[in-house]
Amino acid sequence: MKKLKTYKVKAFTLIEMLVVLLIISVLLLLFVPNLTKQKDSVKEAGNAAVVKVVESQAELYELNHANDQATLGKLIADGNITNKQAESYRAYYAKNSGETRAVAD
Repeated sequence: MKKLKTYKVKAFTLIEMLVVLLIISVLLLLFVPNLTKQKDSVKEAGNAAVVKVVESQAELYELNHANDQATLGKLIADGNITNKQAESYRAYYAKNSGETRAVAD
């Protein structure tokens, strides 16, 4: 009688695979909320930078145009800021209504 050759295949068991998936899911649960918080803080920092740019451009406009007060419309028309920057400026102060705006509409 012939003996059948049995091959022992080395592989991961189902339990080992489930443990790995559990560890990966726990790590994802820990890191994903932190990433969204970081994204929000970066967005806020970017909005604050746009506010500083608009206010700096307003000061430059007032220095170049002696008796003329800078408004967002004048800054856009003069090419000092873009419409997107003006909208970001308005949105920043709409969100932070407790602060006073340096540049009027």
